[in-house]
Amino acid sequence: MYLKKEMEFGKGKLSIETGKLAKQAAGSVVISQGDTVLLVTVATGKEPKLGDFMPLTVDVQSKMYAVGKIPGGYLKRESRPPESDLLIARLTDRPLRPLFPEGYTYDTHVIITILSVGEENIYESLAMIGASAALSVSKIPFLGPIAGAKIGYINGEYLLNPTLAEFEESEIDISVAASMDAIVMVEGEAKEVSEEIIVGALRFAQEALKPACQLQLDMMEELKVEKMEEFIVPEYNEEVIKEVEAHVKEVLISATLIKDKMERYDTYDVIKKDAKTYFAEKYPEDNFSDEVSIGVSNVKRDLIRGRIANDGLRIDGRDLLTVRPITCETGLLPRVHGTSLFTRGETQALVSVTLGSIRDAKRDETIDGEIYHKFMLHYNFPPFSVGEARFLRGPGRREIGHGNLALRGVKHVLPSEEDFPYTIRIVSEILESNGSSSMATVCGSSMALMNAGVPIKKPVAGIAMGLIKEGEGYHILTDILGDEDHLGDMDFKVVGTADGITALQMDIKIEGLPEEVMSKALDQAKVGRLHILGEMAKEITTVSDEMSKYAPKTLQIPIPSKKVGVLIGPGGKNIRAITDETGVEVNIDDEAGFVTVYTSDQKAMDRAKYLIEMSIIDVEVGVVYDGKVTELKDFGALVEVLPKKIGLLHISEVAHKHVKDISEFMKVGDIVKVKVKRVDERGGKISLSMKALIPREDGTFDHEHEEKKKTYDKKPYKKKEWKKRD
Repeated sequence: MYLKKEMEFGKGKLSIETGKLAKQAAGSVVISQGDTVLLVTVATGKEPKLGDFMPLTVDVQSKMYAVGKIPGGYLKRESRPPESDLLIARLTDRPLRPLFPEGYTYDTHVIITILSVGEENIYESLAMIGASAALSVSKIPFLGPIAGAKIGYINGEYLLNPTLAEFEESEIDISVAASMDAIVMVEGEAKEVSEEIIVGALRFAQEALKPACQLQLDMMEELKVEKMEEFIVPEYNEEVIKEVEAHVKEVLISATLIKDKMERYDTYDVIKKDAKTYFAEKYPEDNFSDEVSIGVSNVKRDLIRGRIANDGLRIDGRDLLTVRPITCETGLLPRVHGTSLFTRGETQALVSVTLGSIRDAKRDETIDGEIYHKFMLHYNFPPFSVGEARFLRGPGRREIGHGNLALRGVKHVLPSEEDFPYTIRIVSEILESNGSSSMATVCGSSMALMNAGVPIKKPVAGIAMGLIKEGEGYHILTDILGDEDHLGDMDFKVVGTADGITALQMDIKIEGLPEEVMSKALDQAKVGRLHILGEMAKEITTVSDEMSKYAPKTLQIPIPSKKVGVLIGPGGKNIRAITDETGVEVNIDDEAGFVTVYTSDQKAMDRAKYLIEMSIIDVEVGVVYDGKVTELKDFGALVEVLPKKIGLLHISEVAHKHVKDISEFMKVGDIVKVKVKRVDERGGKISLSMKALIPREDGTFDHEHEEKKKTYDKKPYKKKEWKKRD
């Protein structure tokens, strides 16, 4: 059945239609606003997967034809998705994942294809709404709908899906997903704003997104969607599970109190192994391995959550507010431009900073155009960081997402390109992980930047908050462990300086959170963040006065716009000659009006500076130069007075006496002192003189280079008068 629904949403009309395209998918919608059009489909597997993990996959396909362009490269077709697609896929996945019923473990695949992009790129918001709509109109059991949008804040007012120009002025840039009743996901960045502004943004988003949720409910009603109420759930022996729970409870009470993560996990494994052996012997004709695993997990979950809710005590013995012990160190690696080691409990990040020239910026070809990233933050999570032995692969979606969150939190404290004309790359190597390694990356990045001599505006730190909801009670945890993230109901990461929030990310595993809980979590996060900043200050408080001797030095030389072509030369000949001779790297920014030189060799820097200045300086009449003889002619010599600026020293200008053979006075390669007589402004010809610098026999100097005015006596013209003939 074909159905199309429309509504006003932000700055335009939002349209959702179904029943026209991709009708063999389990659910399919075309969602559009203005010239931006997305096709969103969902498909599901025929059989459930074993275990309790929801096998949801969200993929985003941005097509270059959506902006009327042909992809670059040899193949001329889209291949590996850009990071921007992966980040939108993660942003869409996170609010959907908690909204599937318990026991539903069918493969579920959402594909978002960006077909057309208008001037205001709002496809991120449309992707979240479209994915929810496709699930809502399908038979797949989905506890939505949800809707998503970007929120801005300008002059005390919140905006829904601001324009790109408005985002330049906005104090916040956050993406929010919400159901009819609650916020379900938050991610974004801010310019050191207060907790109150963030809470206000979430309140605004909750109300602004309700109509988009209602539109989907209306579509479901008109389509008379019948959801899959009975789906195949793996059958387990509930009696055996209860028996397992009783069998392992006593030993798990002490195991869940072991503070060391690896020792605790090893103890869990032993308990599970012993329980499987016990029940295999007790029920030799049955395989209750899954029941044992479920029973152990149930007891472990109830013990950890119950102890937090009832006693306010956590796995490692902390109360709900305490941050784990922190140690910091900087300047560890001698050849690296800046380094830090940040350790918080059993989470450790080794962070390095590398400085490069503007040419080292990363270039991305996306549907948003060519984007140059002069700040990069790469997060690596090797398997040994959690004690695992597995293949070492390239960065996955998790690594890209964690790195992007840390980047958004750090970038607002970086200096401007004018003040610090470098490309900056940060790499975070996670050496140990037991909760919130992305926030350790933020803290380590701040210290590594200061160690590298990057003049950041303020130090920045991050902290992860957790939540345990038992009954009507909410218990907020500061600086969560990995188990508290896995067994808890929320992962809320907050990044900021001492003066405000610069980034945040929230994922929840329940249907939604009241506003007062999020407000309390933000306030509690601020206390924790200030504590961490204080611990970081014990190691480093100010930016290093000197950069590493291995880091490239920079020098900026002003250049008039009319001289850019002269410096570059025909086909880049002049600038290439300078870089070949000195080995430096040169970046010309004619809009800003300066040339930037990069090198770690001071002598090369000085030589390049001289060559550049000499290339763009004008030869002046009357000025004396030490010129190099480049060629001898019968009529004189060609002398290079400045790099690439050659004048003619006529044979008559060599001496006051008659010179028959100029080779008697000089040879090629000699340095001679010459004075500029004339410069032809139209042709650029330069006339030189040596004799103007040599006194005559009477001690006077030749001043022939001064132009003399000649006067001519002219008789006035008289018009001849003709007489008329008779």
